[in-house]
Amino acid sequence: MDDAPDAQLQLEVRDAVVRSLATRRPLLHHLNADTSWLLQIPRPPSAIRYGSRVYYNILIDPWFVGGQSDVAAWFSQQWHAIESAVKTVAEVEELIVQVEMLAGGPVFGKGKSRKRNSEGQEETVIDAVAISHEFTDHCHKETLLEVHPDVPVFATEEAAKLIKSWNHFRAVVTTPTFSSDDADWRSYSDPLLPGWLSISRLTATADALYYHSALLFCFATHPYLPPTPKKRSSLLSIHGEEFGSNSSASEAAECVIYTPHGIHHSALSPIEKADPPLHTLAFLHGLHDVSISRAQQLNLGAKNGLLAQRILKAKYWIATHDEVKRGGGLIAWFLKRKIWTVEDALKEVKIEALDQGEMDVDDDEFDNVRFEDVSNGESRVLE
Repeated sequence: MDDAPDAQLQLEVRDAVVRSLATRRPLLHHLNADTSWLLQIPRPPSAIRYGSRVYYNILIDPWFVGGQSDVAAWFSQQWHAIESAVKTVAEVEELIVQVEMLAGGPVFGKGKSRKRNSEGQEETVIDAVAISHEFTDHCHKETLLEVHPDVPVFATEEAAKLIKSWNHFRAVVTTPTFSSDDADWRSYSDPLLPGWLSISRLTATADALYYHSALLFCFATHPYLPPTPKKRSSLLSIHGEEFGSNSSASEAAECVIYTPHGIHHSALSPIEKADPPLHTLAFLHGLHDVSISRAQQLNLGAKNGLLAQRILKAKYWIATHDEVKRGGGLIAWFLKRKIWTVEDALKEVKIEALDQGEMDVDDDEFDNVRFEDVSNGESRVLE
């Protein structure tokens, strides 16, 4: 009898989770305190057949345990300061299986198990891996080698070269750059991806090393997207209700933009010009301003994130790459970090906008920004 309240609570929690998953909206899981994510995109009804899974699963920049070093240990070396919620790729696979079971995926129903290959290994449920940079806190060899070699990897040019040199994965694809010259997100879908999904990246022309770039995940799985939002230069709300019209609105898609170091807001014009239109569902951009002394800006921080959000009007702004890791090596002595809150950044950006005459004093649209804090081990349904 003493266990009755706990059992009731567990049942209620499970029911709440099942109800959330029944919305068939994307899921985002923060796998560590830094910048490793699992993005689960619901497959469109036409893509779900008997025995198939509900979600398409993309593992992003996995680094769970151990250290990472760039150039050499004496130059730069880091470790997670906070223990990762997920410690192995096998645990990611188990998380996916549990979500599928709760979502009613037929593959993992009662009495069923994952298929096995000719060598007796369980079939992977990770559909793709996406790597944003060649640096080892994003492209972590020891973690990536745990991923099944049949999983296609989509990586930026230098990262793709590095991953190919390991001779582990059967398919490594260099992510194309999304450009206003070809504003149709469908043009960037690869034969290894379903037709309703594309993976590309956004870059800034002045960023020769593509340090401040972004991965762009576009997908057409929502049957009731509104027409294209109006282009309003002062709009910084993630819940804008005003919409214009567009001849391609019926083919509109959603996107998730992932930029661990931040992308200059001026490089986001291809999203505004996308045709069919793109609705930014989630924008992953950190709050911390990190630099190497005054010589090199590393993470652009909250102020740039606000200016980017002003353009994107994303429904969710989620922080990433803000873990204050344990560091060693020469670079650690020169790192400068300013930890912003959204509130402090809002105040400063609003003052700067007023000084530049961009807004009326009474305009309170800067105050409508809602920030989602997804901590280590937490998940969000992107409704």
